[in-house]
Amino acid sequence: MKYLILAAAALAAGPAAAQEAADAVAPEAATAGTFEAISPDVAAALEAKADGKAVEGETWMVAAANPHAVEAGAAVLRAGGSAADAMVAVQTVLGLVEPQSSGLGGGAFLVWYDAATGALTTLDGRETAPLAATPTLFQDEDGEPLKFFDAVVGGRSVGTPGTPALLEEAHRRWGRANWPSLFEPAIRLAEEGFAVSPRLAALVAGDAERLARSPAAAAYFLPDGEPVAEGATLLNPGYAATLHALAVGGAGAFYSGPIAAEIVRAVTTAEGNPGVLSAADLALYQVKERPAVCTAYRDFEACGMGPPSSGALTVGQILGMLGNYDLAELGADSAEAWRLIGDASRLAFADRGRYMADSDYVPVPTHGLVAADYLAGRAELLQGDDALPEAAPGAPEFDHALMLADDESIELPSTSHISIVDQYGNVLSMTTTIENAFGSRLMAAGFLLNNELTDFSFRTHKDGVPIANRLEPGKRPRSSMAPTIVLKDGKPVLAIGSPGGSRIIGYVAKSIIAWADWGMDIQAALALPHLVNRFGTYDVEAGTGAEDLSEALTGMGYEVEARDLTSGLHAVEIGDGLKGAADPRREGIALGG
Repeated sequence: MKYLILAAAALAAGPAAAQEAADAVAPEAATAGTFEAISPDVAAALEAKADGKAVEGETWMVAAANPHAVEAGAAVLRAGGSAADAMVAVQTVLGLVEPQSSGLGGGAFLVWYDAATGALTTLDGRETAPLAATPTLFQDEDGEPLKFFDAVVGGRSVGTPGTPALLEEAHRRWGRANWPSLFEPAIRLAEEGFAVSPRLAALVAGDAERLARSPAAAAYFLPDGEPVAEGATLLNPGYAATLHALAVGGAGAFYSGPIAAEIVRAVTTAEGNPGVLSAADLALYQVKERPAVCTAYRDFEACGMGPPSSGALTVGQILGMLGNYDLAELGADSAEAWRLIGDASRLAFADRGRYMADSDYVPVPTHGLVAADYLAGRAELLQGDDALPEAAPGAPEFDHALMLADDESIELPSTSHISIVDQYGNVLSMTTTIENAFGSRLMAAGFLLNNELTDFSFRTHKDGVPIANRLEPGKRPRSSMAPTIVLKDGKPVLAIGSPGGSRIIGYVAKSIIAWADWGMDIQAALALPHLVNRFGTYDVEAGTGAEDLSEALTGMGYEVEARDLTSGLHAVEIGDGLKGAADPRREGIALGG
């Protein structure tokens, strides 16, 4: 993939133009099938993915973004651990071998189906804005938004990490294995070293200039001033020490004491762009349990994370509108099917930009946005035969009146997704991130710190009307992460999610449609070429059959652009047995037993 420097001037445009300008440079490399076969099981999984086949299992399955991490999770499941236990092992290894995408310095959303009770719930481990943060944190002295990477690189963009607290809370609720044992695979790899993957090497090379601004990041990723090379052995004793502290002291060892002090020091002393994160912010952090947001689609319910994520609401809106149309009859090669999908997405994104934010700070019409009568009315807008001339926000039912302006926040494609089913029937879908690739580019205690605060709108108001996703102290920035569990008759049949910035929503919705409407097995559904429309421009995946639809879509009135669309979908299909699938665009695999 060609790496370009993002044109900062382009980010001064309106919300759609700014997001599309940002997304023109995908910081995630598309590397697949080139990973070292580190075990016979991994070799078999890589071969299955290369052949376009799902991995089959009888009692358990784990799918994630790196073979080392998947193997760690599989070992926990083989030993009788729960999906929550396996997730801790997977996440801590991902934070080492795929550090640009997620880790202890970031946050996550977790969706859980509990087989014993039949209950579905979600845990919000999203980062929070420091208490000293002001709504104008990302504005210059004239009140204008900062250029994007001027805001990202350094301490200003760092929110209070939530991932360590989420790991502990999930284990406390649903874990079976001994907590310290779950850190052993990551500790061993950090102390003994691991081979740098093709994707990590490519991403370091593409971001070397920004990584060089942080002494700790430069020392780790740019030894002797050069980017780490593919296949080189990388050790991280600082990360191993942090994991030892967590294994012994739990999440409290992260949120107070030496690790917390090192995080605060890295943020507040970042040269040229210090932040305001404090020891109090870390000490006060809490994971929040929230009700799942579910939307009916055909014979299914798609359930996921509500605000502060826009994922479940926006995926649910897309599916809810499309439930009024026969996509199965149209088929995957139909431009008409993609017109319906694209304009349903545009309408959902219009609502997303107007209404969705942290519901602890801003009233969000969560129920109104996915109400059947509201979605039916929005679906009527799709009845034409060409592109909608505009896609404006609707008027969902609010519990009370509120006027809001459209958001202007930017999300770049990074992040990672984990899907797990255990032998007890529990199902986990978790999307985890440090936001932009390599986050703030700051390292502390062996891990990268997030730049999650730049998921807030840099503006607070527009034409005197407040923006829902404006920055406020303690607030959680809106996200597009869409960890999803699909139910049929109240039982889980699919766990799915993806990285990819705001395109996550389109990736997940497309894959569910391919699986539910077009009869594809889950591996084929993930591999199906992407077509994504959020703001009017139809992005089609370059170098794939999606480009064959470009002429027809242009004839319908769309501006069409072919580009790399590097999702990282990971899914588990649940039926008579289990089928695990990993996105062929990346290095992930599925393992089952």
